[in-house]
Amino acid sequence: MKIVVAYSGGLDTSVILNWIKETYSAEVIAFCADIGQEEELKGLKPKALRTGASKCFVDDLQAEFARDFIFPMMRAGSLYEGEYFLGTSIARPLIAKRMVDIALAEKADAIAHGATGKGNDQVRFELAAAALAPDLQVIAPWREERFRKEFPGRAEMIDYCRRHKVDVEASAKKPYSMDRNLLHISYESGILEDPWFDAFAPANKGMFKLSASPEDAPDKAEIVTLDFEQGDCVAVNGKRLDPLGVMRTLNKLGGRHGVGRVDMVENRFVGMKSRGVYETPGGSILHFAHRQMESLTMDREVMHLRDGLIPKYSTLVYNGFWFAPERLALQALVDESQKNVTGAVRVRLYKGNILAAGRKSPVSLYRPEIATMEADPTQAYNQSDATGFIRLNALRLKVAAKVAKGIKKAPAKRKKG
Repeated sequence: MKIVVAYSGGLDTSVILNWIKETYSAEVIAFCADIGQEEELKGLKPKALRTGASKCFVDDLQAEFARDFIFPMMRAGSLYEGEYFLGTSIARPLIAKRMVDIALAEKADAIAHGATGKGNDQVRFELAAAALAPDLQVIAPWREERFRKEFPGRAEMIDYCRRHKVDVEASAKKPYSMDRNLLHISYESGILEDPWFDAFAPANKGMFKLSASPEDAPDKAEIVTLDFEQGDCVAVNGKRLDPLGVMRTLNKLGGRHGVGRVDMVENRFVGMKSRGVYETPGGSILHFAHRQMESLTMDREVMHLRDGLIPKYSTLVYNGFWFAPERLALQALVDESQKNVTGAVRVRLYKGNILAAGRKSPVSLYRPEIATMEADPTQAYNQSDATGFIRLNALRLKVAAKVAKGIKKAPAKRKKG
């Protein structure tokens, strides 16, 4: 049996790699995706081979992540439950896609991941795999009772590594868990499981990696200009950039000014609520500026139609249905809506805030000569026309009010007997 295992070099995945090799008597191929986590990837291949892998792939997927996953999602205006920028959610289908590609190329029988049975990631990985390679088996050790019995805690994992001469640096566990990529960092578990705990208190500022606290951000605001073409940001402050360059640049700018921090209690797909704290500096700027560009260039009914689909689109991403036909259908509608979302937006960054500082577009639907409160030189809008418009829209309200009034006036009939 040949199995491709998602591997990071940490304690959990090192144990899983070796455990799968022994338990399934399998040849194991390790895979690590570089999606901007900036963890130490140097030396990962020889480490995986020493741990028991026959091969190890460490693939730089950052450009693909920005271009084919983050940007399409941003065009859709996605926010899960009004707050979460879906940083972890959108990374999982890409990782699963590359794992499947390797498995098929290596003629593997299965892929394996280290996601727990309580979280969303197990669903995201496996739904992506089902959509891309339905005959490929998926192994999830944390859902196997024999694995959980053998490793009820971290101490047992450390002891396992010692006995099997597995190369890991086992240090004291952090009081929370982290997941980082090009779009965000998420923090959860540990001390954050108490929803009353103030993650943004000054005493906890050492937890954050991507952004300064708003209190420590510069006292002077910074103006940033973003240029858009058909819904995608193509330049920052006049410099033409690819999607990866846009994300890196905005992350630095946003991080410096403390923007993009979120603390929320969210609803997991598996049924429970969980508390998550997020840093999304670049994504927050991009999302805000994109909306400003749309306000100037999108038709009202198209915008309202797309806005009505944001919760559905975001839930599909969150729940792991990136490769599902309904998400692809929604993406086609979204991309059609973006054809005229072209122009420039200025934003002002200041102590955790993103403020609009200007918008312009060669295809702007905003016409000051029509919207002006002064006399309309074009005569495009005749204010007298509003009288009939209001009467027609008020008709059903008047009818309903008269009917309701009549019902109140009519005496109630008493039932006989």
